[in-house]
Amino acid sequence: MVLRSSIILLITLLSVLFKTVETSEPDAAEKEFFTLQAVVKFLDKKHYAPRSIDDTMSAQVYHFYLESLDPSKRFLTQSDLDLLDDYTYDLDDEITVGSFKFFDLSVAVIDAAIDRSEDMFSDIIEEDFTVKSMDSIILNSDSRGYAFDYAELREFWRKLVRYETILKVIDLRDAQLEDEEELSDAELVAKAKESVVETFESWFKRLQDLRRSDRFEDYLNAITSTYDPHSNYFSPREKESFDQEMYGTYEGIGARLIPEGDLTKVTQIIPGGPAWKQQELEVNDFIIKVAEDGEPSKDVRGWRQDDVIDLIRGKKGTKVVLGVQKADGSVTEIRIVRDQVILEEGNAKSLLLQHGKSGPEIGYILLPKFYFESGKKTGCAEDVARELKKLTSEGAKGLILDLRNNGGGSLSEVVDMTGLFFEEGPVVQVKSRDRKPYILRDQDPEVQYDGPLIVLVNHMSASASEIIAAALQDYDRAIIVGSNSTFGKGTVQRFQELDQFVLGNQDLKPLGEVKITTQKFYRVDGGSTQLKGVIPDIVLPMPYNHIKVGEKELETPLQWSEIDPVPYHKNSMSFDREQLMMLSKERIAKSEAFQVVEERSQVLSDEEKSDRKYLLDVDAYRAEVEKKEAEGKRFREVFHPIDSLYVSNLQSNIEYIEADDVRLANNQDFVKDVKKDIYIEEAMYIMLDMIAQLKEKKYTGVRDGF
Repeated sequence: MVLRSSIILLITLLSVLFKTVETSEPDAAEKEFFTLQAVVKFLDKKHYAPRSIDDTMSAQVYHFYLESLDPSKRFLTQSDLDLLDDYTYDLDDEITVGSFKFFDLSVAVIDAAIDRSEDMFSDIIEEDFTVKSMDSIILNSDSRGYAFDYAELREFWRKLVRYETILKVIDLRDAQLEDEEELSDAELVAKAKESVVETFESWFKRLQDLRRSDRFEDYLNAITSTYDPHSNYFSPREKESFDQEMYGTYEGIGARLIPEGDLTKVTQIIPGGPAWKQQELEVNDFIIKVAEDGEPSKDVRGWRQDDVIDLIRGKKGTKVVLGVQKADGSVTEIRIVRDQVILEEGNAKSLLLQHGKSGPEIGYILLPKFYFESGKKTGCAEDVARELKKLTSEGAKGLILDLRNNGGGSLSEVVDMTGLFFEEGPVVQVKSRDRKPYILRDQDPEVQYDGPLIVLVNHMSASASEIIAAALQDYDRAIIVGSNSTFGKGTVQRFQELDQFVLGNQDLKPLGEVKITTQKFYRVDGGSTQLKGVIPDIVLPMPYNHIKVGEKELETPLQWSEIDPVPYHKNSMSFDREQLMMLSKERIAKSEAFQVVEERSQVLSDEEKSDRKYLLDVDAYRAEVEKKEAEGKRFREVFHPIDSLYVSNLQSNIEYIEADDVRLANNQDFVKDVKKDIYIEEAMYIMLDMIAQLKEKKYTGVRDGF
């Protein structure tokens, strides 16, 4: 097999050749060739853990690409796989020489398989069936696997058509109750079939309209995924959309999405956006249907991510209706009014918390992301420093820094922010491949806040959030509170423009960009947050505590490692963590709300482990849906206004808030959400315990007033 050194030599020669030879109208094959070679070149040159282009990699590329071709295993049979399997260990050679024999064959095979399944559907939908059945269907493709032959695939499609028809019958029954229309079961099935036909005809048309370039992007991402989960190819269109979300504004719902199998998964709710304000759409939800308000919904299962995003986005003030599948398998409709999504609305915000009207006031800062300084816009470190100054001047006796669902951001900002809480010293170690680690330090001896500190995290606190939580934990500067671990992403990515590869041939541009993992970061104690995340000092019941979530559950993450620690000084203000943990556990045990959360966590765990067989009987299926809806409702009702939790704006912020109607409305939502947050309430109780410990021990190193 040919290794990386051979790849580099080949690419260098080809690059020189095409710098001197101009082509007028490059064909698609030529552009595919250069894009593929550019991706491989940059991965080899820049990736933190470059790998050999060998049989092992070939098998992984084959696996990832096959998953993208037929993620729900609705099209391919074992005989199709027999055609493709011959290339399992040949893709390394094809990548090396720029051959596309396997790719060409795969496109032909999947296109034929889609046509075959469409014919199956057309036959099956004409069959007679009733709403009563003893059958069940497994939709989870990992549990079901590929069909062995045509007959087995057709049986799956028979069940799938029945399943989709049952969903429509249930919708029609609900509408019938509202409209007081009387239809027999046979009439409901007939009407439901019409809707199913419309949905699937549209879906098959979209599949058949997929461009070769769409499949090629999947192939490139199958290659990048063998290096690690965060290295990805971005077509020019995808990169434009990424930049628009990261640096600009757009009109939509304010949610970041990724494809997962045939579905579209919510990975982030953008703070301040319509979905964030509406409070129903959640991270890890799957969007399966999209509709304009008052119009028929479009089933977006199997759609490409960019097409789903285009459908969800729309003009400010219009309403979009999402069909959403929750983590427990239940399906619900969520209506969201589109608005301008301004990423600046994710800036740091502060409040004062109080247990009753007589207890000490506790400062609270919500930081949704680590945003950087840009133009006249200040970075998050400066914003947090400003809020700290206001909180201490208005009498806050402790601070809760909320980093839940904060996926990270600017590395320089997190270093500066960490330094707000201790004197100068190392914050994080950063290591590139084949180089010694370098240390990022806080070099400002000034301490903006030296009182008791809690950092609140959950499973979706990642990257920069883990850097600050780890540093403050290592320094013994803060009590970390939250889920049983953070996400576990200890890597840094950078974009590389592929056009650098064809500098002398303008006709081939643009080739797109590749996002590459170039560095790992390490704690000051030498350990890594990669895979392990940050383990909180006090763990609270959370819905995802017992299910597979985080970096360690991805297929090709970089491994955990450690390096030498760097000298740093522990904080002199140490707390009795055992006592804090014990007192928290006692409160949790008495809390009905946290017991419901723990039950919810177990339900999600059981769902994850099950094959999720869906009954193909309308009444039985509806009963199961109602059971899940009741469980979900009981969980949501946990989050209601907490009588003993008093929440108020800082006096210094009121004039600014009231000067703008939109700002005022956003603040009202913000205060309302905090008021019903049981995690903030428990963090406040932990802080009160910390303050009590300080009073008992009479620490002299703590600022007056704490």
